[in-house]
Amino acid sequence: MPEAHTVAEFDDELREISRNVAEIGGMAEQMVDQSMGALKRSDTARAEAVIEEDAKIDRLQREIEEKSILIIARRQPMAQDLREIVAAIRIASDLERVGDLAKNIAKRVIALEGQFKPQSLMHGVEHLSELSLEQLKHVLDAYGRRDVKQALAVWERDEEIDALYTSLFRELLTYMMEDPRNIGFCTHLLFCAKNIERIGDHATNIAETVHYQITGVTLEDERPKDDRTSTSPVDLPQTDD
Repeated sequence: MPEAHTVAEFDDELREISRNVAEIGGMAEQMVDQSMGALKRSDTARAEAVIEEDAKIDRLQREIEEKSILIIARRQPMAQDLREIVAAIRIASDLERVGDLAKNIAKRVIALEGQFKPQSLMHGVEHLSELSLEQLKHVLDAYGRRDVKQALAVWERDEEIDALYTSLFRELLTYMMEDPRNIGFCTHLLFCAKNIERIGDHATNIAETVHYQITGVTLEDERPKDDRTSTSPVDLPQTDD
């Protein structure tokens, strides 16, 4: 039997979980922004700060998961209340991965220290990061406002990030072939770009979760994708763990 409780107490618990998700979302946004700032400015001190911040996101994600499981066990929620809790677990997990990806970018900044860095090659990566960060901000707003239309708008823009990543992938390969001095730098940028593209994928995951949370319906359509790098004869960079 579920533990006796008042509606007010249960609502307070749900609000606390939502606040925790908003907190981890803000931390993830800041890590992405700071890691890209470190990359643009070759700021290894900032990169190291991003790496240290990742442990905080990990702890908060575990707290959200533990609180959510405890609420389910004690309250035995159903319907909308259950979806609220399941959504919090899923979104916190995606945001924890966003933090990992930002940390991976920061690690590349440190690895690039002292290397030849043509700034002209940074423009595409900066554009990609701006778009992914914008998607992350919008989907977190959708979660906070319980706005299904805004969540769907994020979901539908995933193809735009994929297309930009594919174009950037090919551009960096061209630079590497034209000037061997660019190979080291471009290789690191390819890894950074892939991490940024994956951040966009996690924003899309969150959009799907928000849609389910609000409507109770899972998006059945295949999400728009336009990442064509798998057709390249060159091995695709994989994200770090």
